Amino acid sequence: MPQSTCQTLANNPRDIARAAELIKDGELVAFPTETVYGLGGDATNDHAVAAIFKAKGRPQFNPLIVHFADVAEVAEEVDFDARARALADAFWPGPLTLILPRQTGCRISLLASAGLETLAVRIPGHDLARSLIETAQKPIAAPSANRSGHTSPTCAEHVITEFGAGLSTGVAAVIDGGNCSIGIESTVLDLSIDMPIILRPGKITAEQLEPLLGSLGQSAPESSQPNSPVKSPGLLERHYAPDLPLRMNAREAKPREALLGFGPNASEPAPVPVLNLSLAGNLDEAAANLFSMIRALDRGNYQGIAVMPIPDKGLGCAINDRLRRASHD
Repeated sequence: MPQSTCQTLANNPRDIARAAELIKDGELVAFPTETVYGLGGDATNDHAVAAIFKAKGRPQFNPLIVHFADVAEVAEEVDFDARARALADAFWPGPLTLILPRQTGCRISLLASAGLETLAVRIPGHDLARSLIETAQKPIAAPSANRSGHTSPTCAEHVITEFGAGLSTGVAAVIDGGNCSIGIESTVLDLSIDMPIILRPGKITAEQLEPLLGSLGQSAPESSQPNSPVKSPGLLERHYAPDLPLRMNAREAKPREALLGFGPNASEPAPVPVLNLSLAGNLDEAAANLFSMIRALDRGNYQGIAVMPIPDKGLGCAINDRLRRASHD
């Protein structure tokens, strides 16, 4: 039976074993990865996967990423070609998701694929996440542990705030593994086509992928149809969004706006609240701080959030992708 309260578990073998039992029982468990916290369920259990969509309020045309503990397990479920093996050798465990054709007889729920003949897969680069998968002996479907479209969580407190402690939300437990080191979701690479395409930018950049793959294709425009299938999570026009309006490429805050700065020139006189993604202008630091700082400024006593320009290169492309979707009306 579904749990009526959401337990907070610690990062220790006993609590990880408890979380694994919940996964095997068809329950949902939020857990940390190196990117963001995921809301996990048994990817082979249709009811558990459906519960993920229900808990998040997620459209069922939006597929999920399935997390595995090792490459051999991935290759049992998808057509794992030479390109995929080269990328796995270079970047797994880590923040790279590959979209590959499902194997005949693939055990993963079709709902996790949104009915498509492809599957989004990765091996997380977080010891706790892999330990949970190994202990549960199940591949775990896990989108970000937040309500659909909201700002992604990078610590256990964000998850508890999002779903409510002690409420019947369908989330049985949260494993508190501290803050996520990267802070934005994985790069998603479509390998189900002849010329691979980055569908969602992330920590692993095109410059890192091209030496192994050659030139990458250009991502096709997103469908204008609201219920059209998409191959990858993170492609909806409005996503990662705070409650307040978010304005990009701002040089200063307007009255009643908070300022999210970047670099040494981010300063405003009181009473404008200011948080700085990275005083040194470091994109890794900015990515790690992005969602937590947006959450911190998403307060009812402000009327909006102004974000200073972020260089649109390397990891900055991923940061700007999240900001564009967060600001889309």
